[in-house]
Amino acid sequence: MDTDLRGKGVLVTGGAGGIGSAVVRAFADEGAKVAVHYHQSADKAESLAKELGGAALKADLTSESDVDALVPAAVKALGRLDVLVANAGVWPPPDEGVWQMSLERWRRTLAENLDSVFLSCRAFLRHVATTGTGNIILIGSTAGLFGEAGHSDYAAAKGALASGFLKSLKNEITRIAPLGRVNTVCPGWTAVDRNKDKLNEAFIHRVTRTMPLRKVGRPEDVARVVVTLASDRISGHVTGEVITVAGGMEGRVLHET
Repeated sequence: MDTDLRGKGVLVTGGAGGIGSAVVRAFADEGAKVAVHYHQSADKAESLAKELGGAALKADLTSESDVDALVPAAVKALGRLDVLVANAGVWPPPDEGVWQMSLERWRRTLAENLDSVFLSCRAFLRHVATTGTGNIILIGSTAGLFGEAGHSDYAAAKGALASGFLKSLKNEITRIAPLGRVNTVCPGWTAVDRNKDKLNEAFIHRVTRTMPLRKVGRPEDVARVVVTLASDRISGHVTGEVITVAGGMEGRVLHET
């Protein structure tokens, strides 16, 4: 099916990462022009952008001035900007209960996973206010739906992207873009570099006990859903929705062995 994304301008934050790079490639396959945002992964972002004929753009998404400059830079590099994929995020590895967690870690995690998305969406929507059209896809996590013990900071930030922030934004965007849409994609366990050391048979067996599809997802599984939601031709009447890409994960054990 034709997605009608050819020639559209797309900004993918965290575009050099595992899911991010798959999203960038999926949009490029549809003929879109893609800006690959990065903070520290300059080599990966620049290589990907060069390969696909896009642009690599650096910004610290927790810096208001950096983000305010990012969207105009994307417009300049691509010639237009129609879609924002707010994919960038940081998962802090240490397992810490709330009684153990420092306020500094809590604030840092929220800044990296929620403040960054607010700033990205704000900058993008200021552009949308001048064009009257736009589409946002937020990348959440199953941690935001089911919680994640030891990572309440991350779960809280991602939960906002699948609830209050999403539901507010999908109503607000139509004030400046009558057909503007906002949706959230929540990946579950996905085979990205961050997880590669964990993905042995025993680990996969354990984490898939709440999943009818007993397998770990791939970045491409997430990317195809993002592209589908970005397409006005395919998903033009879909907004404010949370799409989970997690093999049917639930909050209860489905497989005893």
